[in-house]
Amino acid sequence: MKIFIASDHAGFALKQHLLIFLSQQGYEAEDAGPAALVEGDDYPDTIAPLVAYVQGNPGSFGIAIGGSGQGEAMVCNREKGIRAIVFYGGPLDIVKLGREHNDANVLSFGARFITEKDAERAVLTFVTTPFSNDERHIRRIQKLG
Repeated sequence: MKIFIASDHAGFALKQHLLIFLSQQGYEAEDAGPAALVEGDDYPDTIAPLVAYVQGNPGSFGIAIGGSGQGEAMVCNREKGIRAIVFYGGPLDIVKLGREHNDANVLSFGARFITEKDAERAVLTFVTTPFSNDERHIRRIQKLG
């Protein structure tokens, strides 16, 4: 399973941490950019490559990281076949349900609201939770377009 990770300036440090963490866990994690910290960069520009990578690699996952994670998820959810959920702390059940019920393929973090340990737990929950394949969830996802 391939996991692509992208961030803006606010999420750059967490992105670097998760790339190492995922590699240590045996996952193939690829940096989808940016390659260097650029203060004041614009999340639509830094997250767009992540979307293209996930679209071009069926079965892959994406992790989008910004200050709140909200704008990053909006960039992702504009594109066909991308279903991003946001997590910035709290119960991991929301991440699990996003996978089981929505077949989410991108996890978006608000780096200003989450610890590295919480991000690690959320990523592991995300990549290890399968989609339920229940007919009702498939039907609902198909209505997204």
